[in-house]
Amino acid sequence: MIFHRIGVSLRRFLTSPLASLSAGLLFWIGACGLTAQADDWPQWMGTHRDNVWRENNIVESFPDDGPSVVWRIPVAGGYAGPAVANGRVYVTDYVTAEDVQTDNFNRETYSGTERVLCLDERDGRLIWKHEYPVTYGISYPAGPRCTPTVDGNNVYTLGAEGDLYCFDAATGEVLWNRSLPTDYDAKTPLWGYAAHPLIDGPRLITLAGGKGSHVVALDKQTGKEIWRHGTTREPGYSPPTIIQAGGKRQLILLHPEAMESVVPESGQPYWSVPYTADNGSIIMSPVQSGDLLYGGGFSRRNLLVRLSKDGLAAETVWQDERNKGLSPVNVQPFAEDGILYGADQDGTFYGVQIETGERLWKSTAPLDGKRPLRTGTAIMVRNQGRVWMFNERGELVIAKMTPAGYEEIDRAKVIEPSNTAAGRSVVWTAPAWANQSVFIRNDKECIRVDLSAD
Repeated sequence: MIFHRIGVSLRRFLTSPLASLSAGLLFWIGACGLTAQADDWPQWMGTHRDNVWRENNIVESFPDDGPSVVWRIPVAGGYAGPAVANGRVYVTDYVTAEDVQTDNFNRETYSGTERVLCLDERDGRLIWKHEYPVTYGISYPAGPRCTPTVDGNNVYTLGAEGDLYCFDAATGEVLWNRSLPTDYDAKTPLWGYAAHPLIDGPRLITLAGGKGSHVVALDKQTGKEIWRHGTTREPGYSPPTIIQAGGKRQLILLHPEAMESVVPESGQPYWSVPYTADNGSIIMSPVQSGDLLYGGGFSRRNLLVRLSKDGLAAETVWQDERNKGLSPVNVQPFAEDGILYGADQDGTFYGVQIETGERLWKSTAPLDGKRPLRTGTAIMVRNQGRVWMFNERGELVIAKMTPAGYEEIDRAKVIEPSNTAAGRSVVWTAPAWANQSVFIRNDKECIRVDLSAD
């Protein structure tokens, strides 16, 4: 009898004038709830390229036996992290029969095949792949460096030797491709093409190299050049970055000779401040904190500039000072409330008062070391007041970083290091944090680890 009354009441509601409004409201509430619960990771550093993982209902600590691995799929070599979008995982690798476990500065020649793999997010099943032959002549030749970028119906990949592709994300059909070294008469950098391309409106912006084409903007649908800008001794590895300053959108380029700003739509310059990078090694993307902009690289090559109120000029606040700031190598730092958090080149983590460069605290705990390591690496993302890290030992680390110091909450080993650096085993890839999971790869497998609190 009670089910009959419920049915009658429901039919009366559905035929009432409030039904369509209420249904729309319920759909909106449900959609907002789903958005709050789950999100994709379609490019390097996430949707907004800020290394903020915006999902909730994430575990506070790990079970005694560690987090659950949902699936494991074999892959080949590479430093490129996965991208996750629309129920699919995109990852690039390098298949070769040669021993590419070589150390730094070696530029021998290796032959193999770069691949782009599209996997089903649910079970890791291969949906499509594209492969092409490529000869490597770079240091650390394990494989591609750049995370794929998913934008609408397209996915973009950049290989270690500058092979730039645009695919139909659903089918893997090649829509266009370019060879950056060939098209721009450029030499592949020592450590390969490693600056993640940026999608900005109708443009794909990427470092190319060559005379007059340090950075180029291409039509993202056709690959046709829109503009080119700058000549540099070496291109560096710092990804192009968009900021807001003085009411203007600015494209920030940090390269071995300068930190500079250009108009994203045209490549016309706003301002430039001199900078010098040892060995051409500038990797991090500049970090903004109010009217301050920070960049740093190996070795103790740091630079803080202050932007003018109209955004048309910048001046140096401090530069290349010992025991100040950070000199990151593989770890992208972040700024919060005037404090810069990140790893120095030896893997020691610091909290830094960004305006003065004063180091407030230091810790080697993220790498669980008693002493610093050469190029020590622990990739960071922020989530709900905590910092999640994936370190070079294959561990997930949950921690808090505040002006007062570093506080570790928990850690768990999830994958094995599969490459070498400075005489030790490492895994140097940026994970994708999506749909209450983390997607991680080394040179042997790609895995999905469940991090949901349920």
